[in-house]
Amino acid sequence: MLVPEKYYHIYNRANGDENLFRSEENFRFFLRKYQLYINSWIDTFAYRLMPNHFHIFIRVKTLDEINNSAKNNSEFAPSKILNFGRDEELSVAVSKQFSKLFSSYTQALNKQIGRTGSLFQKNFKRKEVTHLSYFQNLIIYIHSNPIFHGFTSGMRDWAFTSYQTILSTAPTSLNRTEVIEWFDSVKNFEFCHQQAVDLKQINELAFD
Repeated sequence: MLVPEKYYHIYNRANGDENLFRSEENFRFFLRKYQLYINSWIDTFAYRLMPNHFHIFIRVKTLDEINNSAKNNSEFAPSKILNFGRDEELSVAVSKQFSKLFSSYTQALNKQIGRTGSLFQKNFKRKEVTHLSYFQNLIIYIHSNPIFHGFTSGMRDWAFTSYQTILSTAPTSLNRTEVIEWFDSVKNFEFCHQQAVDLKQINELAFD
């Protein structure tokens, strides 16, 4: 379940040896779909898209926050005021939004490249994040993962991650302010990411 006001590490990968993203436009299209289906329901703190998998750090919004998003952003789902009686009902609704995201993206990619069938593994993974040190390590893990997998030698070199967005002052739907507060400052955020971290240890922490 994705419970309101709780923080989660969300991740999933492609079925078998396939790739989720086969071009730069595929990455961008997924992020646009994420904005459409997910942004009104959750706060996003960090993300990273890789060719065959992704990781996202989120907090589920309260019902009031979701309804405010609906009022202020009529082009995003949900497009009408919601009335859930229990947190369990809201949790199901949020999970369905993720399912809609994956289904919509899969249908578009299938049409584009002439494939059929499911693309993502059946059940996306979610792990509750419960303490500040884990918040920090998870964000570093997410931003370091392209290095861990050998795709790049520097965090700034991978385009489809939140690292540069957090350092930027440009408008964003990412919850940049709270991320910086967890690291105390932009300077310390950069410092922590530049340290010689044990990526294997952080990888194990992210999935234990």
